Amino acid sequence: MNDTPRILGVNRTQDASLCLMEGSRVVFAIQKERLTRQKHHWGKVDDLRQVYLPRLAALDGAIDVLVECYSSDSEIGNLAAYEQELMEALRFSPGCRRARISHHLSHVYSVFHPSPFEEAAVMIIDGQGSAVSDLTEQWSGAAGVPGDWREVSSFYRADRRHVECIGKQLWDRDERRLVGLGMFYFLLTQAIFPGEGNEGKVMGMAPHGDPDALALPPLEVDGARVSIPARWFEILAERGRFRYAGGKAADAARFADIANLAAAGQRAFEEAVLEVARWLHRQTGAENLCFAGGTGLNCSTNDRLLRETPFRRVFIPPAPSDAGTSLGCAVYGLTELLGQRCDFRWDSDFLGPPPRLDDIEAALRGADDLLVERIDDAEALCARMVDLLCATKVVGLYQGRSEFGPRALGHRSILGDPRHGYVRDWINARVKEREWFRPLAPIVLLERAEEFFDIRRPSPFMQFAAPVRPQAAHVIPAVTHVDCTARLQTVGESDDPLLRALLAGFDARTGVPVLLNTSFNRKEEPIVETPAEALESFRRTPMHALAMPPFLIRKRIEPDAVA
Repeated sequence: MNDTPRILGVNRTQDASLCLMEGSRVVFAIQKERLTRQKHHWGKVDDLRQVYLPRLAALDGAIDVLVECYSSDSEIGNLAAYEQELMEALRFSPGCRRARISHHLSHVYSVFHPSPFEEAAVMIIDGQGSAVSDLTEQWSGAAGVPGDWREVSSFYRADRRHVECIGKQLWDRDERRLVGLGMFYFLLTQAIFPGEGNEGKVMGMAPHGDPDALALPPLEVDGARVSIPARWFEILAERGRFRYAGGKAADAARFADIANLAAAGQRAFEEAVLEVARWLHRQTGAENLCFAGGTGLNCSTNDRLLRETPFRRVFIPPAPSDAGTSLGCAVYGLTELLGQRCDFRWDSDFLGPPPRLDDIEAALRGADDLLVERIDDAEALCARMVDLLCATKVVGLYQGRSEFGPRALGHRSILGDPRHGYVRDWINARVKEREWFRPLAPIVLLERAEEFFDIRRPSPFMQFAAPVRPQAAHVIPAVTHVDCTARLQTVGESDDPLLRALLAGFDARTGVPVLLNTSFNRKEEPIVETPAEALESFRRTPMHALAMPPFLIRKRIEPDAVA
């Protein structure tokens, strides 16, 4: 074994990912989609050889601990092929320790041990996880339950010594009777936006609707169990009625009908999550709540968890969806297989492999269509970026290690001036090529956040939708959603120095310590990972500039002004 153990966590499910730790230090954590450029890419046999090893040099060393997570039948059926791939692709230390853990357990280890809490209640809610027969945790409710039933939510009492499962909701795999909060939101999303990974669109559309218009009932909550009333199944089956087909004003009545469904579904979801969280508090008496699973990305619900439940503190990791389970696997290996304390904390989501200056220079070589200026002084580079932003230019920012989770937090971002609503509309239409109703997020200096938002805590990972203060909404309309909320990111003194300098510089010029921030990607593409991908995206969109420290890049032919 290496002096500092090297621990590899592998997630083979949806949003496949890999995490390598050396002791409590994360060497890298990355989603497969960032390397293959296919959103929500599932794990497949030969990923190690074909996807990860060619791009991640750190995998060359010997592995001391390997922990994997599987959940679907197809993955379980491929175990022999996965095993052969592992033996052929990786080097293992003598006596390498190995484990396969069940799905919700991997979520638990991704959220609790890296949280700021010494003890907490843990709530895991997603579409579905492992079959009962594949559970790798002690839970008394598993006795006498058919082995093919699947977990859809799980609840725990945790401290640094022990994680105890105190309840689960199971699904009996009857396709005619789906259950649970994750499945409900999936059905809601499919009724409006077919395809994969469109739950964020529903959340963005919901404030445009009236949740009472369709007279739909609440979800039925009994402790940890959530059932979907028959009326919901009936209306969600009306796919033709509620399918969003694009456009803004072509059929206002039809859009209102669709938005009303989104609003009703979002409210039903929020109220049920709050009821379940209150039940969990009654069971544990805990002051702290850790929340993960794909539903943890619903930032409107997350804000209500803080405001409307007895929990005093709520922690949601920046990668609460399946992508984060590879980190959970690695943390499980460190704490359970090696018996070591995990000192890694989610202080930052910048966990991707660091880009090299050589790669940036290679990507820029021969870029005759671009104006490339090297600015080694960070303050001077920030000043130039502030000049561009104050002139209502849209600026891409590519710096350092990429974000592991789905939110762009200033390392793979597109930035704009939040003081003009048309900047949001222009970015949505021209750069992102997406629906007009989608909100864009603010980043704000932490010490100034309360002036603009009703928030009294740091929000470094864009996980909470806080109310925009009435006196601020007209100042930052580009990042104020129709319901006067914003999914904000705060930047404190110990956070990213370039973002701090940018926000301070923009504040000095405008009196507004806020910038518009959205993810650096084109329509239907994952967030850019490499310098070459950032340049390709920059070229193919009408962004005006790209900061890729130490370089500032402009186009020889200036794109149209934002209007």
